[in-house]
Amino acid sequence: MLQVKLPDGSSKEFNQPVRVLDVAESIGPRLAKATLAAQVDGKIVGVDTALPETGSVELRLLTKKDPEALAVMRHSCAHIMARAVMRLYDGVQLAFGPTTGEGFYYDFAMPHKLSEEDFPKIEAEMAKIIKQDEAFERLVEPRDKALAVVKDIQQEFKIEHIETGLGDHPTVSFYRQGEFLDLCRGPHIPSAGAVGAFKLTSVAGAYWKGDASRQQLQRLYGTAWFSKEDLDAYLERIEEAKRRDHRVLGKQLDLFSINPLVGSGLILWHPRGATVRGELETFVKHELQKRGYDPVYTPNIGKVDLYKISGHYPYYADAQFPTIKMKDHPNSIADAKAGKKAEEDEYLLKPMNCPHHIMIYKSRPRSYRDLPVRLAEFGTVYRFEQSGELNGMTRVRGFCQDDAHLFCTEDQVADEFRGCLEMTQFVLETLGLKDYRVRLSFRDKASDKYVGSPEVWDRAERELEAVCRTMTLPQLSIAYGEAAFYGPKADFIINDCLGREWQLGTVQLDYNLPSEQRFGLEYTGADNHPHRPVMIHRAPLGSMERFIGVLIEHFAGAFPLWLAPEQVRILTVSEKFNDYAKQVEKQLREVGLRATADYRAEKIGAKVRDAQLRLVPYMFVIGGREMEEGTVAVRDRIDGDVGALPVAQAIAKLREEIDTKKIRQVAKSFKPAAGAAAEANEY
Repeated sequence: MLQVKLPDGSSKEFNQPVRVLDVAESIGPRLAKATLAAQVDGKIVGVDTALPETGSVELRLLTKKDPEALAVMRHSCAHIMARAVMRLYDGVQLAFGPTTGEGFYYDFAMPHKLSEEDFPKIEAEMAKIIKQDEAFERLVEPRDKALAVVKDIQQEFKIEHIETGLGDHPTVSFYRQGEFLDLCRGPHIPSAGAVGAFKLTSVAGAYWKGDASRQQLQRLYGTAWFSKEDLDAYLERIEEAKRRDHRVLGKQLDLFSINPLVGSGLILWHPRGATVRGELETFVKHELQKRGYDPVYTPNIGKVDLYKISGHYPYYADAQFPTIKMKDHPNSIADAKAGKKAEEDEYLLKPMNCPHHIMIYKSRPRSYRDLPVRLAEFGTVYRFEQSGELNGMTRVRGFCQDDAHLFCTEDQVADEFRGCLEMTQFVLETLGLKDYRVRLSFRDKASDKYVGSPEVWDRAERELEAVCRTMTLPQLSIAYGEAAFYGPKADFIINDCLGREWQLGTVQLDYNLPSEQRFGLEYTGADNHPHRPVMIHRAPLGSMERFIGVLIEHFAGAFPLWLAPEQVRILTVSEKFNDYAKQVEKQLREVGLRATADYRAEKIGAKVRDAQLRLVPYMFVIGGREMEEGTVAVRDRIDGDVGALPVAQAIAKLREEIDTKKIRQVAKSFKPAAGAAAEANEY
C-alpha cells in the first residue's frame, strides 16, 4: 500500500500502481486538468511519473500558480523552439536546451546563421506547435538502444554525450512531441497547449559543453510566461534594466572605466565613482569602530605555501592567477661569500584575505581575555574569472572586499555570529535594500570537496541555524551544497527594484582554518591550557565593485544625497552674479558639502538640463533677487523647485538629509522574477 501525503496535511492511500496524474484525478477533474508537474519528496517530476507502490511519499501538485511549474513550462518551450528551428532550417544539430532564471535557451550547430530577423518566423512556427497541443511523451531506453536511436536520427552531439557524459547511466530518457525526439532528463508539461505567452530575446555564440576548444554553436534565447500580462511586465522590466545598466550609466556619469590596456575585469575608479566608494567605506568603517573592530592592512601577494595551508590553493586553482616564481638572492655579503645560492620562492596574487588575517592573529600569544579579536580590512583580492563571465563591475578579476575575521571562544560564537548578521542587516537597510532573504548555505554530505570532519560540520551547522532562528531574518531557508569548502554560511540575497536577486553580504562560521590540520590557532584559557579559537568570516557588502554596480542599477545612477559624488551644483543666471555664487560655493565646501558651480555663459535652462543629466540631487540657482536677499533658489532633483531659502537654511536642509542618510529616490518597483529553478534540464 502507498500513502500519499498532501501539503494540507491530508493523505490518500492506494493499493494499485498510480501515477502523479492518477492522484490528481482522485482529488478532482479540475485539479487534474490544471496540474502541470509535481514535487515528490522534494524532486520535480512530470505528471506521468509512476509513484512507488509501497511506503509513503510527500506530494505537491504544481499548477500555473507555482513558480516551479513555470520553470518546467519554460523547458518545454525550449523543446518547442528547437522543434520549430528544425522544421525551418536544414542540417540542425541539437546540443543542450536548459532553463535559465527567467527563460530558456537552446544551443544549435547549423549552416544558417541565426539573427533577430529570423525571430518572427521561428515564433510563428512555435505558435503553430503550441496550437496543435501535442503531448510530451517520455521514453526510457537502455543505454545501448538509446545510442542506436540518436545514431539513427544523426544527432552527433547526443551520440557523444551518451557515449561519454552518460557513460555510467544504464538507462536514459527521451521526450517525444510529434516528429520531434530529444534526449532529455525532463520533466515537461503534459502538452504544448499549456505554454502561455513567449518571445525570443537574443542570439549569441557558445561552445559545445562550454569548452572554447570545441565546436562553436549558436545559442538562441527565449522567455515564456503563463500570461501575456506577465510577459509584457517582464519585457518592460528588461527595458528598464537596459536603462539602468551600470556599464552605460558608469560611462554617462563618469564613475568608472575598464581599459583593455590595463586589463579585462580590472576597474579604474574615476573621481566621481571613487567618491561614492569612499563614502561607503567611511560609513562601514565608522560602524566597525563602534562595534569593536580593529583595522589592519595586508599585502596583495603572498607565498603559495600560505594558501596551501588554508586550502585555497589548489581548491580554487582554476580561478586564480598563475603563480609568480622569484629567486630570492642572499641577504648579505657574508652569505654571498659563503656561497649561499639564491632560493626560488613561489608567490600568488591574494585570492582571499583570511590567511593574512590569521597570520596577524598568530603573530603573538593570545589569552582568553583578548578574545574576541575582530580584524577588519578593505582588502583587494584577485580571481582569474573567464573572459566570458566578466560583466562590468559585477564580475571582475580584481576587487575590494569589506572583509573582517573574528576569532572567538566557542562560548562567544552565538553572540559574535549574531552581531555580524545584525551589522549586515543594518548596512543593507541603511542603503534602502530592505527586500532581501537569508539563505543558510550548508554542505552536501555526499560531496568530498569540504575539509574537516563530519562531526565538526554538523556542530557548525547546528550552531549557525540556532542563532538564525532566534533572529528576525526574512525568508530564512537552507540550501545544501552551497557552503564554503571550510564551513557553513549565511548569505544575504537582495532583491533590487527590478526584482532581480543579488547575493551580496555573507557571514561564515569556520572551525577548520583554525584547526591543527590547517593553521593550528591557539589561545590560553582560564585553565592556563591551550584552546582552539573559532573563526567567523564576514563581509556585509561583499565586494565594493559588485555592490556599487548593483547600487548604480538599483538607484538608476541617482544616488541618495549622502552618497552622491556631486551633492549640489550652483547655477548662475548670468555672469553678474558669479562673485556672490563663489561666496556661496565656499560656504558649502566649508561645511563639507560636495559642491560645484556652473559659471558658463549659458542660458539657465541649459545649465539646469546639464545638472539633471548628471543626476545632481540639488541645484542652487542664483540671480539678482537671490544676491540681494542673501538666498538661493533651491531646485530638488525629485521635488523640483522648492523656493528661495537663506543660505544657512538651505545648508541645514541638506545636512539633515545627509546626516540621517535618507533614501528619497523614486525607484521603479517590480515584483521578483517568477520561475524557481526546477529539475528541468537536458542531460
